[in-house]
Amino acid sequence: MGENNTCFVIAPIGSPNSDIRKRSDKILRYVIQPAAEQLGFEAIRADKISEPGIITSQMIQHIIGDPMVVADLTGWNPNVFYELAIRHALRKPYVQIIRRGEHLPFDVSSVRTVEVDITDLDDVEAAKNEICRQMRSMMKNEIEIDSPISVAIDLEVLRLSGNPEKRQIADVLSSINELRQEIQKLGNRLTDPKSLMPPSYIKEVLLKEVGLFEDSITPMKNKYIINNKINKTLDQLKNHLLSVDNSNKLDFDWLKKAQNLVSELDIDIKNYMTSLDFYSQCNILDFFVKDDATE
Repeated sequence: MGENNTCFVIAPIGSPNSDIRKRSDKILRYVIQPAAEQLGFEAIRADKISEPGIITSQMIQHIIGDPMVVADLTGWNPNVFYELAIRHALRKPYVQIIRRGEHLPFDVSSVRTVEVDITDLDDVEAAKNEICRQMRSMMKNEIEIDSPISVAIDLEVLRLSGNPEKRQIADVLSSINELRQEIQKLGNRLTDPKSLMPPSYIKEVLLKEVGLFEDSITPMKNKYIINNKINKTLDQLKNHLLSVDNSNKLDFDWLKKAQNLVSELDIDIKNYMTSLDFYSQCNILDFFVKDDATE
């Protein structure tokens, strides 16, 4: 590891002796610090370099430059989300954690997040192990470091490309993002039952977005062989949406399953861009063509 071995911790701090501070101290001492130390990191929380609640240039430097960041999303603290958004945009390693049983804002619920109950010793141990696993995978470049912000940036790069194939991929990704955003809106509305629409209306809206996605890949179907897995996932998503009727109760689990199916439809932009030259010569796109026998 290089000279900088800091794991910067973004967390709700609260005032001294408050419940928020006490929990944050325990999470740092018993969960984050031991996990970070196993991989050679020194965990430093934001309040050690700045007054709680104040975002300084020094904090931003840590968010930008440190090799690892852990963000505790418990309590939906606005400063935490502001700082995490900066890290998201950089596409640099980060781990999200949250108190067990607390719902994530749907905007970031597609990102793998470690749940932890600080009062349960077994849960604390499991959380430490999962944090270590995620850190280790990122350090070895075993997983792509993506976030809602980095995906949006990649999408804009594709849209501005002079390559027609890249612009077609941008259209497909845009349709997927529209579908994901509709699901996110529904997830956020679940926290306010007064704003939630009837299940029949929700089904109609989401099926319409699925139809727009299918329209977006029609030009690709005319030119390339569409991967059977994409067609299969589309069918699963439509069947899941059709399962909603006026007698069903919408909950986070139903929306989470829908979101997971949408994520399966997502296209790996980085792999496409790196392999575009080869596949353009073959007139085959890596995203849509695969030997189904190998799946």
